Amino acid sequence: MFPQTLPAPRRHPENQIPALRWGIVGPGWIADHFANALRHHTQQQLVAVSSRSLEKAQAFASKWDIPHAVEGLDALLSRQDIDVVYIATPHNHHFPDGLRTLQAGKHVLIEKPLALNAQQALQLQQEAHKQQRLCVEAMWCDFAPKYDVIRQLLADGALGEVHTLIADHGEYFTQDHRIFNLDLAGGPMLDLGSYLIGFSVLVGGAPGSIVAKGQPAPVGVNGQTSMLLTHGNGMHSVLNTTLFSNTPGTAVIAGSDATLYLDGQFYAPGNFRLTSSDGRHTLRWEEPNNRYIQLCHEIEHTAWCIHQGLSDSPVRPLATSLATLQAMDEVRKQIGVVFNEERTA
Repeated sequence: MFPQTLPAPRRHPENQIPALRWGIVGPGWIADHFANALRHHTQQQLVAVSSRSLEKAQAFASKWDIPHAVEGLDALLSRQDIDVVYIATPHNHHFPDGLRTLQAGKHVLIEKPLALNAQQALQLQQEAHKQQRLCVEAMWCDFAPKYDVIRQLLADGALGEVHTLIADHGEYFTQDHRIFNLDLAGGPMLDLGSYLIGFSVLVGGAPGSIVAKGQPAPVGVNGQTSMLLTHGNGMHSVLNTTLFSNTPGTAVIAGSDATLYLDGQFYAPGNFRLTSSDGRHTLRWEEPNNRYIQLCHEIEHTAWCIHQGLSDSPVRPLATSLATLQAMDEVRKQIGVVFNEERTA
């Protein structure tokens, strides 16, 4: 039966979100948005920032009124006044930096992707279990109110049997962007494709089969990939990611009873509509695109998990991150993409 109203997004009670002491590793572009969300939209505390360049760490600390700036990861991990660390280094540093953080006995929130591949992610999962510390992938959309409403609609069966998911994520980049850099695990898969495959796993579970076709960019990285995923519930996911052009960035989840249309970019704050299959009923979710402010939700969820004594997130468990990376590994295998770190492993 088509719902009369959309479910309300769920939030953790404020008294279950302790004000923890955070360290940031890698004071780049996403860390800048993260610091803004933490500073102005949560009760969390920024205590220290680490960079390979002390000058860069000091500039970041000055901008965000962070008491301590240090050079190198070890200098941050040795501090006793850090409860949890946010890793915002380049993709190929997520795994080694995350592993060292866990080995130092710190909880860790690792910017997506959790690692370059599923094998690395499994090592992080094992180390988190060994240390009894929380390890969470910062797939920020999964923690946002919009995605919580979508999860509830799926759990309630509002769409009926879900048969099809269609989504794209394409952006135009200039040739000097890091996404074209082979030494930084370039190509669209980790930056853009992770949203697509993560969304398909959220809706349909881990894929049972994958067919992928790629197109290289002139500099040697993959430039475009199209994917067909089949899922255990019978759903097909039709996905495309490209770094050659801007695409609508929309998504559709089509069920037997209703269809969910997400405006682009589907993973970011924004609007969606749920329309019954007979076209007689429509419900709308509307919100401002206050894009990176919504990083506050992953921050508060991490603090809540630590308060609960959890070593895994119930919203984005490491098993989900693993399933996403396993699918991405298979896509890369089919299109012939091997990262530099994997060649030397």
